[in-house]
Amino acid sequence: MGNSELTVQQPHPYPDSYYAASADISNLHPSLTDSVETDICIIGAGYTGLSTGLFLAEKGCKVVIVEASRVGWGGAGRNGGHLINGFSGGMAYLEKALGKDKSDSFAAYHFEGTEIVKDFVTRYDIDCDLKAGQISAAYTNRQLKGLESWSRMLERYGITSRAMLDKREVQKKVGSNVYLGGSFDETSGHLHPLKLALGEAIAFESLGGKIFEQSPMTSIERQGGTIMVRTTNGLVRAKKALLCGEGYLGNTVKPLAKRVMPASTHVMATRPLDDGMLKQVLPADTSVSDCRNIMDYFRLSADKRLIFGGGVGYDGATPADIEATLRKNMEKVFPQLKGIQVDYAWSGNMAITSNRYVQVGELEPNVYFAHGFGGHGVNNTHTFGRIMADALVEKLDEYNAFAKVPWSSFPGGQQFRIPYSVAGSWWYGLRDYLGI
Repeated sequence: MGNSELTVQQPHPYPDSYYAASADISNLHPSLTDSVETDICIIGAGYTGLSTGLFLAEKGCKVVIVEASRVGWGGAGRNGGHLINGFSGGMAYLEKALGKDKSDSFAAYHFEGTEIVKDFVTRYDIDCDLKAGQISAAYTNRQLKGLESWSRMLERYGITSRAMLDKREVQKKVGSNVYLGGSFDETSGHLHPLKLALGEAIAFESLGGKIFEQSPMTSIERQGGTIMVRTTNGLVRAKKALLCGEGYLGNTVKPLAKRVMPASTHVMATRPLDDGMLKQVLPADTSVSDCRNIMDYFRLSADKRLIFGGGVGYDGATPADIEATLRKNMEKVFPQLKGIQVDYAWSGNMAITSNRYVQVGELEPNVYFAHGFGGHGVNNTHTFGRIMADALVEKLDEYNAFAKVPWSSFPGGQQFRIPYSVAGSWWYGLRDYLGI
């Protein structure tokens, strides 16, 4: 890969989000202005890069992470903060990667990312407001039957953490009468996503890892047995490299651009709720997501705000008025919050693939990539952080299994993928509206 394959991405400050306002973002990392040598260079200081780097540092590897903006600036620091068991692509993806004969291991993958996060939080004393509990809520009987079918399928793989809830039981946990029922998982949960990323960065550095912020990659190429990662003002010489820019890599590496499409999701945070309103809204303090194709998701922050998200914008599109986009659905779920003050509203990008499967692979020998975590990013990035760390130290069995899963381009290719996706979004939105 030469310079003709890449373009420069410019750094940006943190978005004006509740997360940036409520986290300690004062720990600045230097920009790379010199030449450094390392065993492994990771491009991107989101969850994939940070967790991979942390696993590698625990193994004693010399690791450098270069980040175009700030630690957790992208999807890691903007998402809804839901830590939900499961796999992007579900059991179908695991069957394609591992084979049906390995179904006895599916339960381990189902829980692994969440358990990794909990382990990091405990071992490295990361204060990220971690709380337990998650509800998948059904608007319709069709959705409720889908949850029942999903729970039975999980049970066949030895996963028994989800319990079905009827309408009355959901209402005890969620102060809304719009849901007919749902399912509850006490082993999933929610957290402050930017605090998690910042805490993982501190843990990584405590083990000797180095992070360079405001250092956009401008090219990556091989010279003999060395990987040369050039940034705006510096150079990293490494034995191996991992690209994990997710929904913010853009056209920086053109061979990867056709594999994923950035899709934005939108989040807002209300003013803090008083104790009386808390009991009306989310007395169980769990995270909640509904079962629609274009879902809403919400939870409470540590300082008692409702963090409400939803919607989708293809190719990273952001609505002109995020609050207006989300408020209608929030007030449908919680009429008692009609007119409530919203203090923050923001968008963030995730990377989606055409079949919604995570993709891992090599662009060329010793230049790896991992992307496409979709709506399971908080936990799946940590699962693949472990898998990619193993691959980078020559433990390749799991990596090889996932790398062999076929991928396909988006319908219409890069030129027409957005219109196709928008049409699909409209169709699924109509189905949600009709309750089918």
